[in-house]
Amino acid sequence: MPPSPTPNAPTNLDELKELLKNDNKVKVAGVDVDGVLRGKIMSKDKFLSTVKGDGFGFCSTIYGWDIHDLAYTKELLVANWSNGYRDLWAVVDLSTYRRLKWEKDIPFFLCSFIVPETNERLVVDPRSLLEKVLGDQEGYKAMAGAEFEYFQYKETAQSLADKNFHNLKSLTPGMHGYSLLRPTLNQDYFHDLYDMAVDFGIEVEGHHTETGPGVFETALAYTDAARMADNACLFKLVAKSVGMKYDIMPTFMAKPWGDLPGCSGHIHVSLRDSNGRNIFAVTEEEEKSGGRKDAEYDDVKYLSKEAEWFLAGLLEGMPDVVPMFCPTINSYKRLQGGQAMWAPDTASYGYDSRAASVRILSGPGVKGYATRFEVRVPGADMNPYYALSAIFALGFRGIKNKTKLPYGPLNSPGVTRDTVKHLPTSLEGAVEAFMAKGSIAREVLGDYFVDHYGGTREHELEVWKKAVTDWEVARYFELV
Repeated sequence: MPPSPTPNAPTNLDELKELLKNDNKVKVAGVDVDGVLRGKIMSKDKFLSTVKGDGFGFCSTIYGWDIHDLAYTKELLVANWSNGYRDLWAVVDLSTYRRLKWEKDIPFFLCSFIVPETNERLVVDPRSLLEKVLGDQEGYKAMAGAEFEYFQYKETAQSLADKNFHNLKSLTPGMHGYSLLRPTLNQDYFHDLYDMAVDFGIEVEGHHTETGPGVFETALAYTDAARMADNACLFKLVAKSVGMKYDIMPTFMAKPWGDLPGCSGHIHVSLRDSNGRNIFAVTEEEEKSGGRKDAEYDDVKYLSKEAEWFLAGLLEGMPDVVPMFCPTINSYKRLQGGQAMWAPDTASYGYDSRAASVRILSGPGVKGYATRFEVRVPGADMNPYYALSAIFALGFRGIKNKTKLPYGPLNSPGVTRDTVKHLPTSLEGAVEAFMAKGSIAREVLGDYFVDHYGGTREHELEVWKKAVTDWEVARYFELV
């Protein structure tokens, strides 16, 4: 299921030529496993010929190295010495047409990748994986929203390198969530970030300070899940690009500092039918009469049976897909501390509960059309395509199997953090569960994807194990 088109997106070659009539070049990009955009500028003539010819060659190395362009510790499936790091076939998605206002208004398009030998979508390509997960489910339209929390510093790429990431200057001092004063200190940047995102086809629902020095939170408006993944990925590009204009560096690390709150990437999800009705909502009659009479728990009585099955599927499989939500070594520092830091470390749920991993937003407090789940495990460092793929794959599995809730909502009688499933507390544990034989991750995402992506996370662990940290030096250098 492809994303909904951006405003003014062309539907054919003639419309494309008209849009580009005053341009001489175009920027294109695909997405790697870390959610990083990898792309280049093409001449307009070359670009038009690739669209007419259904694609162009793009080096597969972007799936053969890590976030710092270091080749993976062991050869993985997509790009390796055995296949010569051969080209993939990049296919331009015309529905993603945008212009980079901060870069001389150059036209921009996203690409997806095809394996030349099979002419099939590359399953580890984040855009392709999500479209496959969504496309496998006829009759459902997946909807999503995303919220990002992120620290910001009065730094540049060069100053970070010069300082070796030490003694960074925060955008603003102090802890000021929802402050009306703090944004005025950097109001040109604050408003430019919002406006540039909207101009770039990313509708913003909310934009405010969050608790922590120099922290903003931006909520992206609800839309179809494939479009939301594009928007979430591209929002990071907008934030970093606009920041450069002001010598400001945003970071989407999950936990930049041990003594400050972490940065979440909460995801809201629901399903609609072909008529646009929210499938997660109870009927109007049930809503008027106080919810479903057959609901086992009060927290879910304003959820449809399909929503309850979706929730149960998500809870059952969540411990096996945590690398899709928390992809880095640092991700798990955010989860340590559980409820105290608003970051759940259990497979739990509850009505309007920010202590649970899945917050139910339904009646009586929420209208039926807005019924949804907020999945609170992902951090701001997530790859949004992978996170949404995992959520919907597990939810669809729950609907298919009519999975029952494994236990009651958090803090209901007999249910505490000690009696529910716990999530892995480290990347190592998460990868072990993810790659285990017979894991639910393998069932819903396939062995090829799990082996490749799991291998990239194993590489991350190997790099980490060889690192000597500042903490080790400060603790042991003099005294041992």
